[in-house]
Amino acid sequence: MVTTNKTMRMQTRILLLLSICFHMAVFAWPDLAVSGFAADEDLGAMWGTAKEEEKYYKLVQIPIPDHVPLKVGSFDVLPDGRLVAGTRKGDVYFIDGAFDEVPNPKFHLFASGQDEIFGVAHKDGDIVITQFAEVTRISDTDKDGVADRYTTLSNSWGYEEGHEFAFGSKHDPEGNIWVALGLSGSYNSNQLFRGWCLKITPDGKTIPICSGLRSPAGVGPNHEGVMFCVESQGPWNGSCSLKHLKPGGFLGHPASYNWYPFVKSMDAPSVKPNPNSRIAIEKKRVKELVPPAILFPYIKMGRSISGFRLNQTKGKFGPFENQIFLGDYTLSVILRATTEEVNGVWQGACYPFREGLSTGIMHVEFSPKGQLLAGGFTTNSQWPVRGKEPFAVDRLDWTGLTPFEMKEINIRKDGFVINFTKPVNPVVAAKLSTYNLTTYTHIYAGFYGSPEVDHTTPKVTKAEVSDDRLSVRIYVDKIMEGHIHDFDLAKMKSEENGDLLHKKAYYTVNEIPKSDAGEK
Repeated sequence: MVTTNKTMRMQTRILLLLSICFHMAVFAWPDLAVSGFAADEDLGAMWGTAKEEEKYYKLVQIPIPDHVPLKVGSFDVLPDGRLVAGTRKGDVYFIDGAFDEVPNPKFHLFASGQDEIFGVAHKDGDIVITQFAEVTRISDTDKDGVADRYTTLSNSWGYEEGHEFAFGSKHDPEGNIWVALGLSGSYNSNQLFRGWCLKITPDGKTIPICSGLRSPAGVGPNHEGVMFCVESQGPWNGSCSLKHLKPGGFLGHPASYNWYPFVKSMDAPSVKPNPNSRIAIEKKRVKELVPPAILFPYIKMGRSISGFRLNQTKGKFGPFENQIFLGDYTLSVILRATTEEVNGVWQGACYPFREGLSTGIMHVEFSPKGQLLAGGFTTNSQWPVRGKEPFAVDRLDWTGLTPFEMKEINIRKDGFVINFTKPVNPVVAAKLSTYNLTTYTHIYAGFYGSPEVDHTTPKVTKAEVSDDRLSVRIYVDKIMEGHIHDFDLAKMKSEENGDLLHKKAYYTVNEIPKSDAGEK
């Protein structure tokens, strides 16, 4: 079928108009913000058996005194076991007792007067924060428990309006902080390095890493120490995603091309992406383009993905060691994700984990006991949130019971390996009808978001159950490069004929392995 340029332009205009109308409705009427879900309605129809999640991961709300406006933007844990919370208001609190079985925490205001703290980390007795306009080292030089010195490590970027957030990582192994900077109003880069990731060294040197961000959120490593950030749905981003912060890379939004002249070590891409295209097509034209490692299907897997942390609790949080746990601001849920490198490109899968949190989740953090802390806030009508509390800190405690889940999906040259947390029923797992697999992708263009497009239905041709029954290798007739592969395993049964807690998972294919060498 031949599509003329005129027809493509008309399609783009229609999609842009529909997107604008939808987002105007969302921001004008908060009840529409969760796309048809009532404020108290479960996501169970989409996530599987959501009401049973409490059996495996108990939700504990941390009490917050009335006089503490704890709108958490970031967390850390001090060597002495206290929780650190940086807030949107610009305060830093030290919290004792947040990890007790029955929490009765004590809050100590360590520092104030800062601005939208979306990154906090401790180092050498100091607290390092990433805030709206700079990375700051905060010290208590007289050891009275209150900060008395604020040192700017870097403010080598510009800002002019309220969407230009700055999100910072923990210190990497060399002591650097990685900072992801949002654009000006989603569409433009009006100030220096807006839409870039910068690396701030311990001595305050600022190193530009990559361009092409739109409205990033959490920043941190995967289990192999490679740095990633969360990206929000919007222009040039069909859905929220997890993006590899590849040095020298271009991550998708061309507005930040204008700052390459300020980076001596990096040349601007010679071409810009074509509108109304696809990521898989444009990465062959724009050699610097780094495709999203994981695409989160809109609403199905969150609407405003936020901060994330790597689970390295050594089994204290259940069977998901070395996996990434992410919050979602709008839907008040927690997701998990796994990554793998294929042909030098990162990709992976995302999975539902836990719904029903109290507020809009901005950041998560693991405690020394292996609990998962989730904190955040709402902004009333500015960005509608499913959770009802204006601000809250929730804690998820593993009960010791292992849910029957898809633990991890890995790609093979002719299919996938699906790993499970508990042995599967071998008869059910060997049936081809057990596997319902569809694929789709997004339009890669400058309008806001994208519908799911280019649907296919790959055929599963064989299913091989491992000897330990903890994994199944499925063979498919065609893997679709550049597509989300949508797995629905509602028919799968455990060895005890139990159902999956969550029947859905989503694998983003950027590359197809050339061989099965180095299988996990």
